[in-house]
Amino acid sequence: LALILINSKNEHLVARSIGKHVFYTPGGKRESGESDAQALLRECREELSIDLSESQVDPYGTFEAQAYGKPEGTTVRMTCFRVVPRDVELEYEGLVVASEEVEELKWIDSTFDREKLTVTGIMILEDLKEKGLIG
Repeated sequence: LALILINSKNEHLVARSIGKHVFYTPGGKRESGESDAQALLRECREELSIDLSESQVDPYGTFEAQAYGKPEGTTVRMTCFRVVPRDVELEYEGLVVASEEVEELKWIDSTFDREKLTVTGIMILEDLKEKGLIG
């Protein structure tokens, strides 16, 4: 699960965990008994220090690729959500703060170095560019 957050400059938010060299779209895995939306909201609190409600997120799409740092053939399936409506999404631009488990947050556009992204991160970036959502 991941949150696609786009700022007023049409840049997409990515995060880098402590000790890692690549950025990913903020999010994580469901815990037992959680729905996708519940897990996403929890991960946003844990990684970005923001509180969202289920009514503020809409499904965006699902991306599947080789999992970063895992043995060949291990895939990750990432269901992504966006904050809606757009004016609400923009309110969160100045509110995101890296938590203790995140070393760095960065707003990126489509020219960002692909070698610094996970495979799913590249897929998401290219999809956002193709849809005209980021520069």
